[in-house]
Amino acid sequence: MDTSPECHVEPFEKITSEEDLLESTTAYLSVSGMGCPRCAMRVQNGLLQKEGVFYAEVFLEQGIASVAYNQEAIGPRSLEQAVTAAGNDGKHHYQAKFINEVPTRKLRKLQS
Repeated sequence: MDTSPECHVEPFEKITSEEDLLESTTAYLSVSGMGCPRCAMRVQNGLLQKEGVFYAEVFLEQGIASVAYNQEAIGPRSLEQAVTAAGNDGKHHYQAKFINEVPTRKLRKLQS
């Protein structure tokens, strides 16, 4: 694992309303190229910085990202591109492939 200072990543914070989340769609992406928790944070930050993304969580061990987003503002291809761009520093190379999506409201009902 790289412990050099240039590999340090600060989490990106994004405030989202409950209403926006309930009206969003949740996409699942398969993410490759992550080697440590900082890689997962870098990918998560890259997704959260996109306009139209309300929430993102990256699961390093599973190689999966869960992303709640507004379909009218951003699409699956742009989410994949955000993951790739998150590693655009010459050292990290991430790729994502869209797996599936479901209305977030439906997920919330299943979790209740």
